[in-house]
Amino acid sequence: MTENLVTRLESSLMNNCPSNSSRRKCHESRFYPLCLVLATAVWAGSATAKDIIHDAEHYILEAQHGNVWTAEDAEFKKRLAELKKKHGTAPNIIHIMWDDMALGEVGIPAIQKVRGFETPNINQMAEDGINFMRMYTEPSCTPSRAAAITGRYAKRSGMHTVSFPIEYSGMDADEVTIAEVLSKAGYNTAFYGKWHLGDTEPSYAHNQGYDEAFFTPYNQVPSMWQPVAELMNVVTGLYPEYYANDPYDIDKLWQPLGQVWTIEGTKGGRTLEWGPPPKNENYWDIETESQTRALEFISKSTQEKKPFYVAYWPILLSFIPDQRVQKNLSSNKNRSQEAIVRVDLFIGKLQQHLKDLGIAENTLVIVMADNGPFTHHGPRGMVETLYTGGKGDFTEGGVRVPALATWPGVIPEGEIVGDIIHITDLFTTFASLGDATEYIPRDRVIDGVDQTALLMKGDTHSRRDYVMIYQGPNLSAAVKGRFKRDWANALVGLSGAEFYDLYTDPREAHGEMIEQFHIKSMFNRQRQRHLVWMEKYENRPDATRGPALTGIENARPETLKLNDAPSENLPFDVQDVIDFDTPWTQSDK
Repeated sequence: MTENLVTRLESSLMNNCPSNSSRRKCHESRFYPLCLVLATAVWAGSATAKDIIHDAEHYILEAQHGNVWTAEDAEFKKRLAELKKKHGTAPNIIHIMWDDMALGEVGIPAIQKVRGFETPNINQMAEDGINFMRMYTEPSCTPSRAAAITGRYAKRSGMHTVSFPIEYSGMDADEVTIAEVLSKAGYNTAFYGKWHLGDTEPSYAHNQGYDEAFFTPYNQVPSMWQPVAELMNVVTGLYPEYYANDPYDIDKLWQPLGQVWTIEGTKGGRTLEWGPPPKNENYWDIETESQTRALEFISKSTQEKKPFYVAYWPILLSFIPDQRVQKNLSSNKNRSQEAIVRVDLFIGKLQQHLKDLGIAENTLVIVMADNGPFTHHGPRGMVETLYTGGKGDFTEGGVRVPALATWPGVIPEGEIVGDIIHITDLFTTFASLGDATEYIPRDRVIDGVDQTALLMKGDTHSRRDYVMIYQGPNLSAAVKGRFKRDWANALVGLSGAEFYDLYTDPREAHGEMIEQFHIKSMFNRQRQRHLVWMEKYENRPDATRGPALTGIENARPETLKLNDAPSENLPFDVQDVIDFDTPWTQSDK
């Protein structure tokens, strides 16, 4: 693909260069950047169906580095073939992703010394492999998770809004997930933990390509939807039988009690509810059950001599304490820090399990957070640490997260990577490692780029220097190398102080104008290219609507009632209400 691209770009440069000179002179001309954009536009019109369609900005980089990338790709392909011959299968892939953590909280022991907790196993991953310092995600849970499994900005899949129960919507069946891509290449695939991608039947994890799934359709909020929370005054009014009668409470159906905490299922098989509420211990047991099943799945796949892809995304915590736990593991002792210490214990157990099975050298393990810390009205102990902002924000603190990776013998040890990598890149990189890129769809934009070079060669080998940052459906900011532009807070008229140099002002405390006029038009072109691509390849509408929590064989009566609201003698159709897309607001982020 790259050789054809370069040939077409060179031809286009000859035909479109305003200097009307030789190819060499055109390259040296001050018009070269314009030529490059024109050439990219020409290529866009002639891309074949065999090419993966990336965001427009990618082609600017590919036009400049395509020959190098082609040579590297041939090298990586040869290396992967040698590894497959040595180990008997394509590499195994384990992706662990938890909630809401600032960059620096794990992987850097010096910071933990002043935070009152330690994660020795995650910290060891930084010694044994890569510590990514510029891993970008979406600003919040559902969008990041959608981006990870589809390789697309959440704006494109319609999954840009954080899902709350009861949602009556979810990931569309036509989205192609990394589980589906790797399954076609012969991988065993499994998901365990916090899914948070909808409550409609098509959105269930085992209906999105996973052979085996044990997942929560929502976030941790339903952990509060139990009688003990009413008694503790954590919630109010959910269980009115626990307090004196309220004569003004006349709508007894307003708050649904049919929440489902965990669903288990297999591809093409049964769908069951696991550990029905409202017993608090059942919620805490989601984590231990996820970990047990993950290890068993790894063992089973190894026995079958099949490569595996396991996504373990910890539910992390309940909002109600586990009464069975009588001792904290950290001096910080807040819920988030206690939870990550327990995840760290599992990561140590996992690494030992891989060694015991003899597959550690054939297994890529990536651990990361899904977005920045829950600093706005969140649990105690959530802090910014290094960058400004947190969950829901498009500032660096909201979208730059801790991320580490190990792959003994393949990933360089002790590598600290300052390159930009985006959560969507995992999709394309996993597909490349699994020799499954042919199964990536060609009818839509795939924002993720192949970062095999970054894994195998380390720092300075990323294939992206840009990120487009959305809040919900709104394009709010963009990053290009060291620079960032904040469109959401831009003043009307002439440029305001909406430009940042992230090297000199990493906390985005002092926006600049005059000093960065030179990048204004550059960001304008970046946005224009991105939006032209949005127009050329239409985004999916908002998350697909439908009845909630259907198809569960052992559904409780309360769950069945979710889709049986009173409909007689009403002047509107209940389904019309479910299908109606309400405008996105800041409260949805």
